[in-house]
Amino acid sequence: MKIWPGNSYPLGATCDSGGTNFSLFAEVAQRVELCLFDEAGHETRVDLPEVSGHCWHGYFPGIKAGQRYGFRVHGPWEPHNGHRCNPAKLLLDPYAKAIDGDVCMDEAVFPYRFADGPDVRNDADSAPFMPKCIVQQPIFDWEGDRLLQRPWHETVIYELHVKGFTAQHPEVPPDLRGTYAGLVHPASIAYLKHLGVTAVELMPVHHFVHDKHLVDQGLRNYWGYNSIAYLAPHADYAADKRPGAAVAEFRQMVKAMHQAGVEVILDVVYNHTGEGNEFGPVLSLKGIDNAYYYRLMEDDRRRYMDYTGTGNSLNMRHPHVLQLIMDSLRYWVLEMHVDGFRFDLAAALARELHAVHRLSAFFDLIQQDPVISQVKLIAEPWDVGEGGYQVGNFPPGWSEWNDKYRDSLRDFWRGQDETLAEFAYRFTGSADLYANDSRNPNASINFVTAHDGFTLRDLVSYQDKHNLANGEDNRDGIDDNRAWNCGVEGPTDDPAILALRARQQRNVLVTLMLSQGVPMLLAGDEAGRTQNGNNNAYCQDNEISWLDWAQVDQDLHAFTRRLIAFRHAHPAFRRRRWFQGRAIHGADCKDIAWFTPGGDQMSEEDWGEWFAKSLGVFINGDTIPNPNTHGDPVTDASFYLIFNAHHAVLEFMLPEKRWGTRWTLLLDTARGWVDAAAPHMAGARLEVAPRSVVLLQREA
Repeated sequence: MKIWPGNSYPLGATCDSGGTNFSLFAEVAQRVELCLFDEAGHETRVDLPEVSGHCWHGYFPGIKAGQRYGFRVHGPWEPHNGHRCNPAKLLLDPYAKAIDGDVCMDEAVFPYRFADGPDVRNDADSAPFMPKCIVQQPIFDWEGDRLLQRPWHETVIYELHVKGFTAQHPEVPPDLRGTYAGLVHPASIAYLKHLGVTAVELMPVHHFVHDKHLVDQGLRNYWGYNSIAYLAPHADYAADKRPGAAVAEFRQMVKAMHQAGVEVILDVVYNHTGEGNEFGPVLSLKGIDNAYYYRLMEDDRRRYMDYTGTGNSLNMRHPHVLQLIMDSLRYWVLEMHVDGFRFDLAAALARELHAVHRLSAFFDLIQQDPVISQVKLIAEPWDVGEGGYQVGNFPPGWSEWNDKYRDSLRDFWRGQDETLAEFAYRFTGSADLYANDSRNPNASINFVTAHDGFTLRDLVSYQDKHNLANGEDNRDGIDDNRAWNCGVEGPTDDPAILALRARQQRNVLVTLMLSQGVPMLLAGDEAGRTQNGNNNAYCQDNEISWLDWAQVDQDLHAFTRRLIAFRHAHPAFRRRRWFQGRAIHGADCKDIAWFTPGGDQMSEEDWGEWFAKSLGVFINGDTIPNPNTHGDPVTDASFYLIFNAHHAVLEFMLPEKRWGTRWTLLLDTARGWVDAAAPHMAGARLEVAPRSVVLLQREA
């Protein structure tokens, strides 16, 4: 076979009209073999002939798109020094753009024999049990598609799982269910558009592997937070099962989403990989250059530093690790046209030594990158290590999953004491977290439920987790002391309990959609989806996790759809700047004001009442700054909201005339949307049902 020296850059397999260039970074390597596989699985091994800057490379004329390949790295097996090289192990290219097949968790894919322990080398050939990388053809007709770049303040995020969303969808053909193609079937697109969401946040679609302990129990890693190839879309989600076809199908999905006006945000897992700790398999980075790619314990380099709770942490101190992440991000934007990223356990990415550094190399690279700095960036602002909780501490330009918002709303609506002031901060965008850092309310990604935890229906139906199906004797998952069961645990036919649960779901959704910041809705919460009390369904690739389209709560769905449309129609609830708490732009009244049930403005003493669980909020639609640099302020109607988290009916007095003379009732979560009602005058008294929200609009 004729081989040319080729180039060290770009890394991975780069195909052109004459052949393919292969390049692999492995500082510790003494020799690297390229392994080529034919249709029958027969292997041909060829040494990469050149090494430049620790990148092993070669150009192979005649190798075309579709070629299966992997690498074998020769180097030291010295676990005590952190080195685990073994040419018996076929390794996936960290830059592979397509993967064919799944890992079979045979003993051969582990670096040690189970009977001997992790320090004794296992020389069994892993190739028969490993998936293969696919040389990928870069050509795709995007037909003029480009990133949508929807402003943050116009965004409503919908967190969904590619498979679970359509796995049981009756209008999606069976061969497309649970796939990228199924996600953009006309029935799926119509649902998303009708609901009114503007962005889908896809749970991990980087190619991932299933943990051995799950496979041994007949389970799977459904959520996918176990990445092994950061440039390859997960092949199991492709309806087209031809090797490498997932790439084109993913691109077609993005293009169709954009045509529907929906952005695509990826949940990305750059903090760890699916290789686990010293007891995990050797699939890629562990066999390429273990001590370079992973954080190892300083006092015992056989073991892994674990800031993620998954066994390992990527080593963000080394430039080629950062390059891998940045090259991956740019690839997904430039070549796959995704609109943004949500970074799983993002605090782990900022650990250069041990502490989390806000000005770490990772954030510096993001900030100066002309591509990545211009897309939506969302942090899960914590990890499981010491000092890993960093909510409010990410740099300007980043938004964050705001778990303080989640916890505050749950506490408030379950009737917890001393929650009123915290609730007010969260409802208005969490200025205490973000306002002092040149950030705006859109830094807060507001959510009450997400994939990790109870669904909204289960949040109001269960007090305790029911995770026995996970095979861990119900020890997994978090005991969620902010859940509430409204009087009865689990399913019930009691109409009073069902009515209260329905009202609590509406309360959460109204608060979420009318809060300042960016709302994120968990897929299925608008339809009453249940996981039967399982609050950690990461391994449930079945009906527990999939959306049940036969059991859609039509009333809740219609309510939510109208609520999202209301948010889109009224800029008063999606301001780009903070409330000032004073009259601005010549308005007669403040931009926001808070009231007691008696109709008086809240005093410091009122905020401090430990038992207070209710308040009124005036939002002035005449005081919305223009979102652009120049121009007159945006105007909207003005609104008055009443929140009553008390267990009893309360009487509220509307404020005096200067705040509004006549008010029209739009919504009462005890009843739903109100389409025709006589106006209420200033100073009028309204009876507000227990645990409910009332929304009124000031008449012009």
